[in-house]
Amino acid sequence: MEKLNDEQIIKEILSGDTEIYREIIRRYEDKLSRYLHKFISDKDDIEDVLQNVFIKAYKNLYGFDVNKKFSSWIYRISHNEAINYLKKYKSNRICLDDIEYKLIDDKVDINKEADRKFLKEEVEEVLNKMNVKYREPLVLFYLEEMSYEEISDILKMPKNTVGTLILRGKKSIKDNLEEIRKKYEK
Repeated sequence: MEKLNDEQIIKEILSGDTEIYREIIRRYEDKLSRYLHKFISDKDDIEDVLQNVFIKAYKNLYGFDVNKKFSSWIYRISHNEAINYLKKYKSNRICLDDIEYKLIDDKVDINKEADRKFLKEEVEEVLNKMNVKYREPLVLFYLEEMSYEEISDILKMPKNTVGTLILRGKKSIKDNLEEIRKKYEK
C-alpha cells in the first residue's frame, strides 16, 4: 500500500476496492486536521469538519481526475468545508500553536522564549484580523508548504493571483506588526 501513490489508490477504489479508502484517510487525516486548525480552534469542530471532508471526497471520487494531484483536490474540499464552517459560525480565528514563524521577516530575532511567545501572539492577532482572501494563501504556502500551483488548484485562482495575494498578505502582516510594536513603545 505504501508503494502506491494517491492517484493509484483512487484508481483502485474506483475499480471496486473501497476498503483501501482507509489508506487515504490515514495519509491525510493529520495533514488536513493541522490545516483546518489554522481556521477552526475547537478540536471537536475540526473533527466534524474533517469527517465531512472525507465523506464528500469519497462521494465525489468519480469526479476526481486521476491525471491531477489528489492532494490539491482534497485540500480544495477542506478549504470549502472550512469556509462553510466559518460562514455558518461566523468564526474567523486562527491559531498558531506549534507553528514556525515563516510568515515574518527572517531577520526577526526570536531566540528568547518570551520574545517568541509575544511574537506568536502578535502574528495570531494580525492573522485573525486579516481577510480570509489573504490569510488562506499564506497558510497554504508558509504553513502547509504548498506550491503556487497547488494553491492555485485549491483556491481556484490563477498562480499570479496567488503570488499577489501572498505578497499583499505578507506586507499587511509586516505593516500591522509595526503598528502593534509602535503601540507598545509609547
